[in-house]
Amino acid sequence: MIKGFIFDLDGVITDTAELHYEAWKNLSDEMGWFFDRELNEKLRGISRMDSIKVIMDHNKVSLDQATVEELATKKNDIYVESLNTMTEEDYLPGAKELLTHLRAEGFNVALGSASKNAITVLKQLKATHFFDVIGDGNSVEKSKPAPDIFLYAAEKMRLPANNCIVFEDAEKGIDAAKAGGFYSVGIGPDERVGHADLRFETMKQATLFEVKSFFSDLF
Repeated sequence: MIKGFIFDLDGVITDTAELHYEAWKNLSDEMGWFFDRELNEKLRGISRMDSIKVIMDHNKVSLDQATVEELATKKNDIYVESLNTMTEEDYLPGAKELLTHLRAEGFNVALGSASKNAITVLKQLKATHFFDVIGDGNSVEKSKPAPDIFLYAAEKMRLPANNCIVFEDAEKGIDAAKAGGFYSVGIGPDERVGHADLRFETMKQATLFEVKSFFSDLF
């Protein structure tokens, strides 16, 4: 039986993708590196350190670890400053409604995000009360596609993986859910999250009614 829901943050609850893009673009321009929206897509769902490595690999750049960490921190500082512009209006359409319904029906709800700034984002959205457990980039060492963040969230909710549904918008996120033995709902195009158990183009379509209807034998 499904007793818990685990949500990714960016692209599921809210969309800070543009803020991340602008921060990486700012850093790349300063370093003289190539960076565009196509390359930015490859960063979806992965950690900050993995992201900067993708950008460096594309630009055939090699730097010592200390410099890489310094640049990743610089990008994060740019991003965190931009979070001040977020408000309660920045939920993706349908996300707040789904969280409200889950809370009303007594389900366990957790966050499973690679972001180390997840709590800051939730506070800006005034969304912390929706979550029993917050798993973020500080919670585990291995980021997606390793299932660790989802396993962490399930453990904290005291639920086995097969009692939980993961909501993800990234290919690596669905990979992580599958690796951990979770049921999965993909948000986005088929070429990105078509391997999820159930897929919606947008969060607005991903109502609790639709999810329950698809997984009817699990409720």
